[in-house]
Formats: sequence, structure tokens, C-alpha cells
Amino acid sequence: MLFKIFNYQNNIISRYLLRNLIVFLFAIFFVISLLVFGNQFVLTVQESVEHGIPLMELLPLIGYNMLRDIPIILTLSIFLSIIISISQLYKNSEAVVMNSIGLAEKNFINFIQPIVILFFILIFCLTIFAVPWAKQQKSLAEDQTVNASEFSFISEGKFESFKDGEIIFYAAESLFNDIEDEQNMEEIFIYSRGNGKPIIVLASEAQKYTDYQSKSVYLRLKDGIRYEGLPGENNINILNFDLYDLEIVSGEVQKSITNFSEIEEMSSIDLLSDGSLLANAEMQWRFSQPISILLLSVFGVFLGKSSPRTGKGINLIIGIVVFMLYNNGLLVAKNSIESGQLNPAIGMWGIHLFLFLFLVLLYQFREGKFTLFIDKIVFFNIKEKTHVKLTK
Repeated sequence: MLFKIFNYQNNIISRYLLRNLIVFLFAIFFVISLLVFGNQFVLTVQESVEHGIPLMELLPLIGYNMLRDIPIILTLSIFLSIIISISQLYKNSEAVVMNSIGLAEKNFINFIQPIVILFFILIFCLTIFAVPWAKQQKSLAEDQTVNASEFSFISEGKFESFKDGEIIFYAAESLFNDIEDEQNMEEIFIYSRGNGKPIIVLASEAQKYTDYQSKSVYLRLKDGIRYEGLPGENNINILNFDLYDLEIVSGEVQKSITNFSEIEEMSSIDLLSDGSLLANAEMQWRFSQPISILLLSVFGVFLGKSSPRTGKGINLIIGIVVFMLYNNGLLVAKNSIESGQLNPAIGMWGIHLFLFLFLVLLYQFREGKFTLFIDKIVFFNIKEKTHVKLTK
């Protein structure tokens, strides 16, 4: 079967179609990658400048992000390149000539199968083996550089917000202690609300530390004063303190983030043996990406069919919308499995099955067999009713 598929490359028409497909594929992949990875690089440089982290220490993170995002970029690229390649045949009236000699959409699907199968194997290997490894290495790199340097945490001379804006924090000076894994600050200002009243805390020193049992992040304030209420009110409370611990990041939030990240970093074999909802959802997501390239490649052939009078880019817009709906449907199913709202037996397989059935019906309709199928159903219904009347 596999040799039969690759024998289509010996056909002149198939080689012509594959050549155009590969050219469009590399062009689209380059443009999308430039947008995605370029944006990631700019954000990384911005964070590096703001927090004083050497850029060379952050470049590996960009590489791991690239490896993580390549499967979905490849899937979108080959989907759009198929639409453009088939559409170009119809725009140049080449497909009309091919149709006159008996070549239809079924043949186009066979012609592109070699490259689709190659990319299916590539994306399968990436999602099952390479992407989990990249996420694991990224997590280790962040622990060594990002977290160690407080990348995206407390910075001196800037107002920082925590707990969704409930706490506003400012430190005039900040010093990170590499040995003790703690951060020391001076001249502290904190604004928050408690029981509907504003709370202002001033302290000469503060130390950020993590409670390794609860996973919560605290600020230990020293030699300060705490005001509760507005100035001038009779019920204002003033508290002088030597030590005062303030939770700025909840341990429950930290644990939930850790659980999700650990699942994404696990190998596929470990996920299969785990059996939890999170592991089940992650495993289905990894299988879904290579499966999607098979379904979308067939859909791309159907979307590529157009007339010379059809507006340019319409098929591409429809293709992008289809890709977004399909991918978002998979993400919704993944989240539903993780939260226990969707049975893993249905899970993302239901999304794939729906698209598969839709493609089958669309193919029957394009080939003119759909109405014949409907007529057969009507014929059997009429025959059954006639048989009932005769028996009566």
C-alpha cells in the first residue's frame, strides 16, 4: 500500500503538483515562523533589558519554544499550501483539463499523499518525543536563569501587582541572594484592600521567600507600620511591627501551575501509565496534532476547488477559519477532559470523528453520490410502507 502511494510520484502531474506544494509550504512556513518566533524574540529581548538578564542565557528558551510550536505551525502551513496549490490549478484552468481526462479530487488527494504521510510521521515524532523533551528542558532552563534572576518578578523602582491587582508593591532597592535563593529589598511601599478598607504598609526592609510546604510566596517585612482605613477617619487602625509576613502568591495557584507543567513535560510512556485526567488529556492532545494533518489535508483539497471568477483569498480565509475552529474545538475538549466535564472516551476523538464524517458527506456530495444515497433511503422507506400496506 505504501509503495503504491509513493508510486504516484512517477506521474508527471503529481510531480508538478508536489513541486508547487513544497514551494508554497516552505514560503508559508517561513512567514508564519518569522511572525511567531520574531515576536517571541522581541519579547525576550525586552524582558532581558528590563530585568538585566544576559540575552545569551535566554536564547535557549527561544529555541525550546520554537521546537514546541513547530508541529502546529507545520500543520497550518501544509493545510494552507494545499489550498493554494489546488486553487492555482483551477485559477489557471489546468484542473479543468485534468478533469476532462478523468482526474478529480480523489486523484489530487492521492497525489499529495506522499508529502502528507512524511509530515504526519514528522509531526508524530515531534509531538510524542521532541516537544515533551523541549518543555522539560525549558523548565530546567527557567529554573536556572529565569527564576534565579527573578525574570518577571519583583524589580526595583517599579510598581508590581500581585493576586490579580489586589496588592500593589514598590521597592526602591532590590538585591537577589543566589546562595539562599531569597530576594532582599529596601524602602517598601504596599497598598492592598482588606474587609473593604484600604491598607497601606510602609517598611524599611523586606525579604521575599517561598514556603516549600505550602508553595506560597511571602514578603517578610521588617521595621514598618501598617495603616488600615483612610486618613482622617475615626476608625483608622495603626500598627507598628518588627516582622510582618504578607502572602503575595497563593500556594494553591503555584501547585496548579506546577501540576499542569509537570504533565506537559512527562514522556508519552509515563502518561500512558499515569491514567489521570490530566495525563489522558495531554496524551490525546499529542495524538491529535498528527491526526489533524491527515484530515486537514483532505479538507484542503476540497477548499482548493474554485472557479476563475472566485475572489482571490476567499479559500484561504475559509481555511484559516476552519483551522481556528478545529484547533479551538480540540483545546476546549482538552480543558473539558482535565476538569472532568467530558468523558475521556469521547474526548478529542469526538472532534476528529465529526470532521471525518463531515468530509465523507462532503466528498459524497461533490461526487454526486449524496443524492443517490438519499434516494436509496427514500426508496427503502417507500418499499417498507408498501410492504406494510400489503400485509394489512
